[in-house]
Amino acid sequence: MTIFRNLMTAAAPLALCACALSPPPQRVAAPVPPQWFASPAHNGSLTDLASWWQRQGDPLLVQLIDAAQGASPNVSTARARIAQSRAERVAAGAALLPSVDAGASIIRSNQQSALPMGTTSQAAFQAAWEIDLFGGRRAERRAADERFVGAQAGWHEARVSVAAEVANQYYALRACGMLLAVADQDAASRADSARLTQLTTDAGFQSPANAALARASAAEGKARATLQRALCDLDVKALVALTALPEPELRQKLISAVATPAAPIEISALPADTLAQRPDVFNAEREVAAASFDVGSAQSQRYPRLTLQGSVGAGNLRSGGVNTTIDTWSIGPLALTVPVFDAGARAANVDAASARYDNAVVTYRAVARQAVREVEDALVTLHSTAGRSGDAQVALEGYRYSFRATEDLYKNGLASLLQLEDARRTYLAAEIALVNLQRERNGAWIALYRAAGGGWNAAAAN
Repeated sequence: MTIFRNLMTAAAPLALCACALSPPPQRVAAPVPPQWFASPAHNGSLTDLASWWQRQGDPLLVQLIDAAQGASPNVSTARARIAQSRAERVAAGAALLPSVDAGASIIRSNQQSALPMGTTSQAAFQAAWEIDLFGGRRAERRAADERFVGAQAGWHEARVSVAAEVANQYYALRACGMLLAVADQDAASRADSARLTQLTTDAGFQSPANAALARASAAEGKARATLQRALCDLDVKALVALTALPEPELRQKLISAVATPAAPIEISALPADTLAQRPDVFNAEREVAAASFDVGSAQSQRYPRLTLQGSVGAGNLRSGGVNTTIDTWSIGPLALTVPVFDAGARAANVDAASARYDNAVVTYRAVARQAVREVEDALVTLHSTAGRSGDAQVALEGYRYSFRATEDLYKNGLASLLQLEDARRTYLAAEIALVNLQRERNGAWIALYRAAGGGWNAAAAN
């Protein structure tokens, strides 16, 4: 006991050296602007982003997202990362507590002496504990805690990414279907014009060149419709790959579903509040904290280590028909290990941990800047599409009226085929532009949903 007290007395001043550990700060400032510089989206009020898909009024979209999230390798990888982080956190916490091992042995021996041959059996519990003088083990545990909560956020980020990818592909397929309808209608109109032109040419009222031009226009329209149909088939197959649903089943669902535009989202909170909902930003911030604790853990390895061992056991010696029971216990040794020379290995470990911390800080700030950009980009696109939608609709109505009037004039012999084809091209371009504009707006809403974090909440996750 005197030796035990002497060692504890000698180790007490060493514990004060823990104050010398100076890991870098666990939280750093992010480059977040004081306000959004793009026009905010105020077309709706939708605060529960986590259930945004259910509010689209499109049950098929919800089914596709659920199927894709269940089949996504990214979500599976994120789930495995959570399990790994949880196990690492348990292991780091266990290092703070004593470890206990049980052992048993049986020995039969002959001493070659006056004692007869005997059998010795014993069982014991052995305990070992590294006393965390400088907080290195605690730093490891806290780093594991930070990475665990970051992995949970990463799982939600993977789900949001899959949902956004499926929604983009779904709305692209819907837009493709609308473009296919436009192409089919245009091909039918061109074929009718070619038929009419051929009749008038056969009657001698138009030149063969006009008939050739009309046939070429009809072939062009048919080729465009064929290409558009192929593009739609490719979009279907992309959805099949994302959702792992059988293609016949998916096509049947698509036929019976009713397409709806994406629901609006209101983003009026300050950038810092919005980015706090981003799981990738949160995960990057947690990695900075974890890297800071790693530096503290590496620094602690440069200081002495104090370990305590002990055991308790029972034994039995059977010799000459006589059993002798022996109970044993021990406390110690209390060992103090002081690093003397390691050729700079521990200092290099500290430098490496510091470099990883610096990289984590740079990564965190880059992720925050990218998050700001994604929100700003989505807001700019939404503002632009909102401003262009009215003009695009007016342009379509005007070009449609002009085309129909020109078509009537052509059928009555008052307009040339070139005039008809020119009116057709502008009308077709206006229809395609309006469909693409709606697709762009849906994509901007999805981008804003993803940029705003998809409804994830750090407080709820913890």
